[in-house]
Amino acid sequence: MNKEQLHRYISASTGNESNICQIYAIKDGGTVYDDCWHGFKTEDSMNVNSVTKGVMALLAGIALDKGCIKSVDQKVMDFFPDYTVKRGEKTIYDVTIRHLLTMTAPYKGKSEPWKKVCTSRDFTLAILDSLGGKSGITGEFRYATLGIQILEGIIERATGEKGIDFSNKNLFEPLNLPKRIPHGDSSKEDQFDFFMNKNPRKPEWYTDPTGAVTAGWGMCASALDLARLGELVLNGGEYRGKRIISKEYLDEMLTPHLKLGDRFGFMNYGFLWYKPYDDKEVYAAIGDSGNIIYINKELNVSVGMTGTFKPRIFDRVEFIERKVLPVTE
Repeated sequence: MNKEQLHRYISASTGNESNICQIYAIKDGGTVYDDCWHGFKTEDSMNVNSVTKGVMALLAGIALDKGCIKSVDQKVMDFFPDYTVKRGEKTIYDVTIRHLLTMTAPYKGKSEPWKKVCTSRDFTLAILDSLGGKSGITGEFRYATLGIQILEGIIERATGEKGIDFSNKNLFEPLNLPKRIPHGDSSKEDQFDFFMNKNPRKPEWYTDPTGAVTAGWGMCASALDLARLGELVLNGGEYRGKRIISKEYLDEMLTPHLKLGDRFGFMNYGFLWYKPYDDKEVYAAIGDSGNIIYINKELNVSVGMTGTFKPRIFDRVEFIERKVLPVTE
């Protein structure tokens, strides 16, 4: 299959590939694939859902490199001395940044409090109410999209900057990517539209009423943006000879810290990034609807892919390796 055939294949798809908007691939430092569907152009953006988490892991590393955060083992509550801990709650004092990055932080309740958090004025403080619990630190993997919001609060308090400003200055602009702009509205109706709307978006980032970015979802990016972020990781934290993030942090970010279960395809998990195979140097930041940053160190290739809302898409790594990588050779 060549590039033209791949374009037609996706255009005609009525299955998992039918929602793909953009694919962009960088290999050995050069663009080797750039294609779009559904009226999207290369520069257009889409809500990339949980790929946002992978970007937050990069921002945490930059804050760590700058000395704003002392260590990933620093306690979360070091950054919230003004937060009133619930009576009888003790576990919250033991939670570290590492627990957030590896999704091993404990939370009260069986499900995430979406309504409470996303209708509050301050998403970070609202989810802090759920951190901790009577079971203590168990090391159990608990996927928590809202929990990553605490990481945004830490970065803001550690750096003295809004997360969107910190990310623009230290990540997007150094990569010659568009600055993210605050989305603005955060009403219930707008949040629904933000997830479901299939039209191209600006390079925006969803924010709560305080101006804090949503850390577990809501960053809008193009496939080019994602591929270049992947290229940064592929190159050990350098872009065009400039150091943006330390190789030491990236190595720890990509190191498997947990082996996940059947729900996550038995992949390995680092700091908010996945390692799909035990025996291959392949890593990914994965979001709902098939949004993904895919990097393959063995082939020196980075692939970004965006897609409109379509639930239960779990095969993008396989799709990239089966259909996209062959046309980048």
